[in-house]
Amino acid sequence: MIPVTVSTSSPARRAVVVDDEEALARLVAGYLEREGYATTVCHDGARAVDLLREVDPDLVVLDLGLPGLDGVEVCRQLRAFSDCYVVMLTARTEEVDTLVGLSVGADDYMTKPFSPRELMARVAALMRRPRRAASAVPPASEVLEIGDLRIDVEAREVHRAGRVVPLTRTEFDVLAAMAAKPGRVFDRRALIDTVWGAGWVGDEHLVDVHVLHVRQKLGDTANAQRYVRTVRGVGYRIGTGT
Repeated sequence: MIPVTVSTSSPARRAVVVDDEEALARLVAGYLEREGYATTVCHDGARAVDLLREVDPDLVVLDLGLPGLDGVEVCRQLRAFSDCYVVMLTARTEEVDTLVGLSVGADDYMTKPFSPRELMARVAALMRRPRRAASAVPPASEVLEIGDLRIDVEAREVHRAGRVVPLTRTEFDVLAAMAAKPGRVFDRRALIDTVWGAGWVGDEHLVDVHVLHVRQKLGDTANAQRYVRTVRGVGYRIGTGT
């Protein structure tokens, strides 16, 4: 039997910690519970997928190196039925691990060993985003149009040439932030301050990964940047779609 523990409290937010290092999982769960999360702990990837369906969490802290299904596959399956925030944990520092984890829909990552307090700061930044002020993302009633690209902020939907573009929460926020100010060039720090919040700390190259995924889903290529354009040496700006 795979050990699974559930807190007895019932706050509004639900979190799941998936890590085969039981002591670490309990430590992270304890920090989350102190922040008011009803927290479930699981130590196996295959069990985690079923558990995530049952719990329907707001947040998942997910280890990359799990027995059974690894964290990448768990995240891939999770994204088929949930848009919750995912923070990936990895003991491996190679950039390819980070890129693979984020490519299946993780919102952030941390490399072990890490400070639980820094993890909580990252979590707090993620969870603030849906309630951020209008200066961070466009007003909720606004529909933004760039060429044949239509961004419905209230519905959190993106259509290109009439077809839905499936973006994660973070990808949507990055795109909407740039689309709200089409004349502005955003460097990494500006996008982090706008989307993640000014208090966020971590690897700023996280922005590049999310921008890459947005481009791929919109059909942009290195030679044909219609929607998200690179301003060499500075950052990114929204294009015209033509």
